[in-house]
Amino acid sequence: MALSRVDPEREQALRDLDPLTVTKLWDNPCWLSFRLNFIAFRFNDPVYRWIETRYGLVRPEFVALYAVGLRDGVAAKNIVASSGLPKNTLSRSIQKLLHRRLLRRETDHDDLRSFVLYLTAPGRAIFEETMPLMIQQQTAMLSVLSETEQRQLCELMDKLVIASPTWPTDLEKEGTAS
Repeated sequence: MALSRVDPEREQALRDLDPLTVTKLWDNPCWLSFRLNFIAFRFNDPVYRWIETRYGLVRPEFVALYAVGLRDGVAAKNIVASSGLPKNTLSRSIQKLLHRRLLRRETDHDDLRSFVLYLTAPGRAIFEETMPLMIQQQTAMLSVLSETEQRQLCELMDKLVIASPTWPTDLEKEGTAS
């Protein structure tokens, strides 16, 4: 069920948007997916373009670097699981980061057949330099919401993320394909 556009204050803002964008985000039975993707794109596109221009890192490379920056000692399989990137794309990205000496790989002490990743000093510097810009972008996006609304949005997003393992991952197998 798409949300109704009855709020008169929104009407002018909607008129300023591209007509197809309005259709996809409001006149669409799958509004949630399109709105989440639209908002994510508005965050990701300027951030990743800046990172690629400044550091020469394409999106999958920075996704891997950022993940290790958030949690040193993580395995590539965990980055795949948390990012949605294909395993082969992530593997190539990690190899490039290792080659550029932005990451280092060590044997996992808990599983000697596996490797875990750590940021090097230059990798940590990139992570630390990009964080304020990303926080600034997020702050700008959230500025239209009150603190209460921001907390509520966070709680609602938490519910969706926590429920996500119960969602179908293969629509063909779920019997929804025609």
